[in-house]
Amino acid sequence: MSASTPVAYDGVSGVADPGGDSFNDDLNIYYSAGDFAWIMTSSALVLLMVPGVGFFYSGLARRKSALALIWLSMMSIAVVGFQWFFWGYSLTFSHTGSAYIGDLSNFGLMKVLGQPSVGSTKLPDILFCLYQGMFAAITPALAIGAAADRGRMLPCLVFIFVWATIVYDPIAYWTWNANGWSFKMGGLDFAGGTPVHISSGAAALAYSLMLGKRTGYTKVNGLPYRPHNVTHVVLGTVFLWVGWFGFNGGSALASNMRAVMACVVTHIAACVGGFTWCLLDYRLEKKWSTVGFCSGVISGLVAITPAAGFVPPWSAVIFGVVGGIVCNFATKLKFVLGVDDALDVFAEHAVGGIAGNLLTGLFAANYIAHLDGSTKIPGGWVNQNYVQLGYQLADSVAGFSYSFVLTCVILFIMNLIPGLSLRVSAEEEDIGLDDGQLGEFAYDYVEIARHIEGSMTGVSASPSHSIKGVHVPEKTA
Repeated sequence: MSASTPVAYDGVSGVADPGGDSFNDDLNIYYSAGDFAWIMTSSALVLLMVPGVGFFYSGLARRKSALALIWLSMMSIAVVGFQWFFWGYSLTFSHTGSAYIGDLSNFGLMKVLGQPSVGSTKLPDILFCLYQGMFAAITPALAIGAAADRGRMLPCLVFIFVWATIVYDPIAYWTWNANGWSFKMGGLDFAGGTPVHISSGAAALAYSLMLGKRTGYTKVNGLPYRPHNVTHVVLGTVFLWVGWFGFNGGSALASNMRAVMACVVTHIAACVGGFTWCLLDYRLEKKWSTVGFCSGVISGLVAITPAAGFVPPWSAVIFGVVGGIVCNFATKLKFVLGVDDALDVFAEHAVGGIAGNLLTGLFAANYIAHLDGSTKIPGGWVNQNYVQLGYQLADSVAGFSYSFVLTCVILFIMNLIPGLSLRVSAEEEDIGLDDGQLGEFAYDYVEIARHIEGSMTGVSASPSHSIKGVHVPEKTA
């Protein structure tokens, strides 16, 4: 691998193969050092997004469950990291498979090394696996925000592994694998409108429905409380905004002008989405909202995700405006549906993802896609390819329906298994997930003596881990 022009790969292709004998052959000669550097950097940027999700959710939630949401986000990295190695990558990006899902020819990353990947001939399997594994990790982390205030931790972890296998892997396969039905149909999804955002938003809606409403929730006012830490919301937004450059820019799967364009339109959509949401909130209270700005930024980023490598910069303004508007009004849908979606995951990700998919059908331009020097698409309405909107709609409906129904089935079955009941007890919900499920706290807890086998030196022990053995319930949200 060097800065010079890579050598054309002439080895085995189309089936699971390591790409050559690395002991006797230099497998690096088929690839560019610049592409390697950009995609490895993008992988790290997408990884950074996962704790960003945790801080964003934690700041929006109540103080007594703040740490649990960060913990779940981090555990999503660990659980999916193993799942991706075990069989996730093979089920999603094997070189052979049906129109629906891949096979186990790369089980345990067997033969995943130097052969050009199914995503791009400019990347070997092993690098493509690293990059796409970060997408697989962040998707259930987005969905699991639905467990806020009332979901048990162990079932959440089991759900993440099962959901990644049964829901995420098939949707990602049919969207991005050349053998997938949506890919063959002609659906356009640059960085995860359906596999990441629509699927996670639908899953969050299903999880909220299956868990039931939080204690004190009303259909009119919900559970009224203010985000407990707006600084965490801002911090999470910063992590996500920065990471999204790797999320969308890296999806060009090479270091080229298409990657640069993806970063440009991503940034524009985020900016416009932020002030669009702010203006919508200002019309109601005549005050500027930091949380509103952050929510708008995320809505713009979600909307532009499926389109980032297909649309020109001027259209990114439309993505930001439309994303901010539809996601803002979609936050009211939970009252119409009677579902306690605590963190508005459905509104931000499912609705924003659907809007982005449909707008892609309108504004996808063939000359933008060809900035990488090889991709050819018929484009969307701007290229008079009117059927593209139908393809985008079909992909969106299929992704949402599949994720919602399968998530409900997974959770229904889990809830019947001893030890995997989804919801915490009424007492644990009252004291909060941090105390009830973790025994640790984001705030207000200073250990004055070390717990040793159920006892404390100098003070009486408490099963609730409270100071001096006395649990003081939280008086305010």
